[in-house]
Amino acid sequence: MESTGEPPFAAPDRTRWGRLHVLDWTAIGLAVVGVLCVVTGFLPRADAEATVRRIVPILIFLGTVVVLAELTAAAGVFDALAARMAITARGSFRALFWLCVGFASVTTIALNLDTTAVLLTPVMIALARRLGVPPTPLAMTTVWLANTASLLLPVSNLTNILASGRIGLAPVPWAARLWWPQLVAIVITMLLLWWWYWRPARAGADPFRPPPAHVPPDRVLHRTALVACLIFVAGILAGVEIGLASGVAAALLVAGFAVRARDSLTLRLVPWRLLVFVTGLFLVVQTIGRHGLDTVMGTLIGGDPGTEGVLRAGAVGALFANVVNNLPAYVAGEAVIPADHHTRLLALLVGTNVGPLATPWASLATLIWYERCRAAGVTVPLGRFVATSAALAAVATTATVAALLVGPGA
Repeated sequence: MESTGEPPFAAPDRTRWGRLHVLDWTAIGLAVVGVLCVVTGFLPRADAEATVRRIVPILIFLGTVVVLAELTAAAGVFDALAARMAITARGSFRALFWLCVGFASVTTIALNLDTTAVLLTPVMIALARRLGVPPTPLAMTTVWLANTASLLLPVSNLTNILASGRIGLAPVPWAARLWWPQLVAIVITMLLLWWWYWRPARAGADPFRPPPAHVPPDRVLHRTALVACLIFVAGILAGVEIGLASGVAAALLVAGFAVRARDSLTLRLVPWRLLVFVTGLFLVVQTIGRHGLDTVMGTLIGGDPGTEGVLRAGAVGALFANVVNNLPAYVAGEAVIPADHHTRLLALLVGTNVGPLATPWASLATLIWYERCRAAGVTVPLGRFVATSAALAAVATTATVAALLVGPGA
């Protein structure tokens, strides 16, 4: 299977204004508004500096992990795994379903949801076309699990990084606390994926003809990429600071490409749009929080530290994630929940991780996925997407928060 060769967050040429895409302008505009908030005094300079210090490790992680993921894709690792899935399925559509779910879940957990949206979406679509099966079930598997499988590790989601710092949980204790809610979220996602998308497509696609094994363009780079990914995951599990783990892994792979495929190392690998977007988003959300949003969130979430408060935190997080975006929803909710109310904070996290599915802008990963599908010529009917995704968001958020209340460590 051929890689798309597109840079992170690429989109069709027809949606570009000059040399910049509309999402580029959105990121730049958000950053400009954030700077204006500081310059005009709406956001005190000291608060802005504290925010920037807090997100610097996140920006380092994002920048390096996207480079790691892009070069891993260029080395053929994702293509080889996708082809291997199809071969392992032995022509069975049901087996392909299980393998695609596992692939999307592991990619999201280990590399983060945005990486799944950026890289796995075109791989899944190309795999479907190569096998002659409908692309929509595989595409929906990617976007749903990019969100619902993003609880298990701090690196799986930007919101997790923020929450782990506030709660003070290292990666292994974090996983020990969240493995059961994560399993519940994935199982519910699987059930609804099969019922609404895979089962209807099965009649005309089962069995299918397995493809030949994928041959990496450079076996040395392929092995180097595998080693780099293993170093990254091992570093995270060992408690190494996330930016350091992703930086070392990315540096190793960059060095490999510098020796064997120097032309692949371009500035287009750097996800500047994402870095600018996140910086501007945090500044703007903090400003809005000081001028009313914190009060609204505090009223809706309430102060009950018990079961009702936990359920309200999850519901409000999911609601606001779909109205605005999961990042500002989490930041605003976090500001009104005491740091020692760990279960309420984790419930808010569940709402902003599992819940942002009903609207295309609810999470950056969902927005990226939507653009990637358009770029690949795959149209998912918006009405069906919203209806099924909203149902999944409601059911999975409720069940996952319940699992948080009764699972290990509760």
